[in-house]
Amino acid sequence: MAQLSDDCFAFGGPMMSVDEAVGLITTRVSAIVDLETVGLADADGRVLAGDVAAPLPLPPFTNSAVDGYAVRNADLPARAEQAFPLDGRIQAGGLAQAPIKPGHTARIFTGAPMPPDAETVFMQEDVRIDESGKIVLPPGLKPGANVRPAGEDIPQGHVALRAGQRLRPQHVALAAAFGLTRLDVVRRIRVAVFSTGDELASPGEPRAASQLFDSNRFMLMAMLRRLGCEVSDLGILRDERTSLASGLKRVAGDHDLILTTGGVSTGEEDHVKAAVESIGSLVLWRMAIKPGRPVAMGIVAGIPLIGLPGNPVASFVTFVHVVRPTVLALAGGLPEPLLPIPVRAAFTYKKKAGRREYVRASLRRAQDGGLEAIKFPREGAGLLSSLVETDGLVELGEDITNVEPGQDVGFLPYASLI
Repeated sequence: MAQLSDDCFAFGGPMMSVDEAVGLITTRVSAIVDLETVGLADADGRVLAGDVAAPLPLPPFTNSAVDGYAVRNADLPARAEQAFPLDGRIQAGGLAQAPIKPGHTARIFTGAPMPPDAETVFMQEDVRIDESGKIVLPPGLKPGANVRPAGEDIPQGHVALRAGQRLRPQHVALAAAFGLTRLDVVRRIRVAVFSTGDELASPGEPRAASQLFDSNRFMLMAMLRRLGCEVSDLGILRDERTSLASGLKRVAGDHDLILTTGGVSTGEEDHVKAAVESIGSLVLWRMAIKPGRPVAMGIVAGIPLIGLPGNPVASFVTFVHVVRPTVLALAGGLPEPLLPIPVRAAFTYKKKAGRREYVRASLRRAQDGGLEAIKFPREGAGLLSSLVETDGLVELGEDITNVEPGQDVGFLPYASLI
């Protein structure tokens, strides 16, 4: 597991920007070194441990891109259509052992290997068959048309998959195209998750009239699993310094990251800070982000701990900007920057300079075909409905103070955030 010094996250001074926070994480978290080998069916979402060079070219042989008729370039009709005797038939998976005779054509199907000396394929839609059964080919086709040369996609020896890549279905498909059956990946990051607060009850347990069912813990565990983590659910730890410290110390040795929600503000009943400081060190971040300013990061027995706000929307937003890059850094993953897509605002909004804000919004198609972002009608970082009934977040940078309808803004779909 990753071992960190107690002061490696020390930060003083004014409120930290989002970019500063992400930079601090990605440059100071040490990646774990434990690897494992998995089958392709289990590789999706895992972080690749080493480069994969193409063991063979793709495609591995020159083949037809269409159903049609193959000819030699020397026989291509120049100014007028020309009739060709049929010389063979080549199906996908078959072999083309004999070259085409001069002045002849061969029937060929998509993916079938090109006959020796044949370099061009006419699409079957562009040809006709005359009364004698000959294939009539039109003039003007470019030499080499409708043919996929060997190695056109990826040449042999090219580094096709890079170490640190978080594998997605298309990467798994590429490995399969190379004939690979297993890949070396970084073992799953082990994360312990708990909530704090006497005001919380776990779903399925009795709830007092003054309690809320704990939703954050389940949201965070689902997000972690989407990042490929192995998650331990510690439940709800009560607002008592000794029990919090004991719980943290107990799990630190078996995990790579500890994640908590709630109890990281500066209120007198927020005990995470004192509990962590009694067994390790903690530096409270005052991130310049809304929703989500109270975020904590510290070290317990050499293991990073992240404390997220208790409000669900704030917890969701700060997970994306703090926990996600931490998990990637622990796994040695390549950076995955969040790239907002440009849309037009269909709302008015005012904000403070120097703070990055995220507005929950839905997308709709405007009359001119462009995409517009519609702001959720209610504010509040405790509104789970605002995450369920919208499509993503409008990102408003530190320099923006005012948004008017029709203004270009950046939109982050929820699907792109984890």
